Amino acid sequence: MRKNKGFTLAELLIVVAIIAVLVAISIPIFTTKLEKSREATDLANLRGAYAEQVANLLDWDGTSAIADITITAKQTQDKWQTYGDAATASIGNETWGKVEVPCSTSSWTVSVDTDTNTVSIDD
Repeated sequence: MRKNKGFTLAELLIVVAIIAVLVAISIPIFTTKLEKSREATDLANLRGAYAEQVANLLDWDGTSAIADITITAKQTQDKWQTYGDAATASIGNETWGKVEVPCSTSSWTVSVDTDTNTVSIDD
């Protein structure tokens, strides 16, 4: 008598079905995490540009213009997913001041108003 080795077709189909279910569950989780990482990148870039413009304002000699900084958005969804579908996110703190950042899927402009000595972020 010959011994059969290997898997039956039913066993293989069950394994494929289990893998398909796991993939179907993991794709939405992965895309959510990916969008949140894009948002974190955007906020880090905006914080850096904001800090650079504050430094430019502090070093401003009063005669030359301070050029705007444009940050291209990495995020692809309309609202800040990290903040529960919020239209704006905050950078900064209560001590040094908070700046509200509008959500954008294209770009932001970090500009300095030398008349009022303020730095703003606009989409």
